[in-house]
Amino acid sequence: MKKPRVIQTYCPHCKTHTAHDVERVKKKKASELKWGQRRFRKVTAGYGGFPRPKPEGREKPTKRVNIRFRCETCKKAHLKPCLRAKKFELTE
Repeated sequence: MKKPRVIQTYCPHCKTHTAHDVERVKKKKASELKWGQRRFRKVTAGYGGFPRPKPEGREKPTKRVNIRFRCETCKKAHLKPCLRAKKFELTE
């Protein structure tokens, strides 16, 4: 999927249509202090073994792509629901 780097769309902060910079959202590093990660560390500690079965089967053909739109006038960013795409490319 090809998307332009600058797109004219609605800004919920300005409440008008303005030019937006488009960028792909990268996944940030997971926090070690979150409850799910603490539980995972507790369960995998010692001789218990791995708590979940290994994922089986094929990999999905498409990945979800999150896109962040940053308004050029107010500089605030908002996200739209993610899309599924095999390839994602930002064009001029």
